[in-house]
Amino acid sequence: MDTLILGIESSCDETAAAVIKNGRYIMSNIISTQVDLHKRYGGVVPEIASRKHVELIIPVINQALDEAGVLLSEIDAIGVTYGPGLVGALLVGLTAGKAIAYTAKKPLIGVHHIEGHIAANYLQYPDLEPPFICLVASGGHSHIVHVKDYGEFEILGQTRDDAAGEAFDKISRAVGLGYPGGPLIDKYAQKGNSRAISFPRVYFDDGTLDFSFSGLKTAVLNYLNRLEQTGEAINIPDVAASFQQAVVDVLVKNTIAAAKKNNISKIALAGGVAANSQLRHDMKEIAGKQGIEVMYPGLILCTDNAAMIGCAAYYEYIKGKRAGMDLNAVPGLRLG
Repeated sequence: MDTLILGIESSCDETAAAVIKNGRYIMSNIISTQVDLHKRYGGVVPEIASRKHVELIIPVINQALDEAGVLLSEIDAIGVTYGPGLVGALLVGLTAGKAIAYTAKKPLIGVHHIEGHIAANYLQYPDLEPPFICLVASGGHSHIVHVKDYGEFEILGQTRDDAAGEAFDKISRAVGLGYPGGPLIDKYAQKGNSRAISFPRVYFDDGTLDFSFSGLKTAVLNYLNRLEQTGEAINIPDVAASFQQAVVDVLVKNTIAAAKKNNISKIALAGGVAANSQLRHDMKEIAGKQGIEVMYPGLILCTDNAAMIGCAAYYEYIKGKRAGMDLNAVPGLRLG
C-alpha cells in the first residue's frame, strides 16, 4: 500500500507544496518564489514574505494535489516545516498544515527545515541509505552533519558567525551584483581567476570542524574599499572567483575531514549553496581521489522546496511520530 505525504514549506520566501509517494517518489513539487519581489530590497523582507505566503499558500497546495492527481482524502499525512526560519513565514505554512490536518482528520508531522534539506538527497538517489556525511550550506546555515540513521543526526561542525550563503549575499551586494548573491557570484566567478586575489581561509586548531566566514567577508570588503580609495577599477569576476574559491576550499576540506574522521565513504550536499558549481566540482574531484563518493540533489531540490519536507515527514510518519495541534513555529530550531 502506497503512503502519500503532502509536504508544505514556507520558512523564508518560497511558498511550496508537494506530494511524495513512499518517501522517494515526487508526484508533484510546486514552488512559488518571491525572489523578484525581494530583489529590489537586496534581501528578504520578513513582513512582505509573510503576506505573500498568505496569498499563495492555498492555491499552491491545491495545485500540488491537482498535479499529483490525488484527492486530499487519499493523503496519509501532512508534513509541514515548523522551524527554523522567519517566524511569520513559518506560521503561514504551519497554520495551513494544521487546518488541513484537523479538518481532513489526517496526522500532522512537524519537519525540521534542515532535515528536509538533507532528505532531498533521498529523492535524488533512491538507493541512498544512512550513514553518510552531509554538508548543509545555505543562507542561514552551514553544518557538517553525520546522518547516522533516518532522523538521527550528529553535528560535527557549524559556522561560528556568518553562514556560507549569507556571506555570498553580502559580497554580491558589495560588488554591486545584487540579490540573490549565490547564483550571481557563481555566474561571474566562471569568468574570473580564482587565484587572482589572496583571500583568507579560516581553519580552527582546537580540533573542531567549525566554519568562520566573517573574517573572509571583512577581507573582501577591505579590498574593495582600498580599490575605491585609490581609484582603481574593480575586476568583479576576479573578486567573485577568488572569494568563492576561499569559501569552497574551507567547505570541502572540513567536510572531507569529517568523513575520514568517522570512516564514512559517502558525502552528500544540501541547501542552496549546494547548487554552487565550484563546490560541486571541487568536492567531487577532491573527495573522489580519496575514495569518497559525493552526491548532490538537482538544482530545484537544493533551494527551499516542499518535496524535501514531504520526504523527511515520511520517515517520521513510519516511525509513528505525530505532532499535536499545539505545534508552534520555532524560528531558532536547532538540529539534533
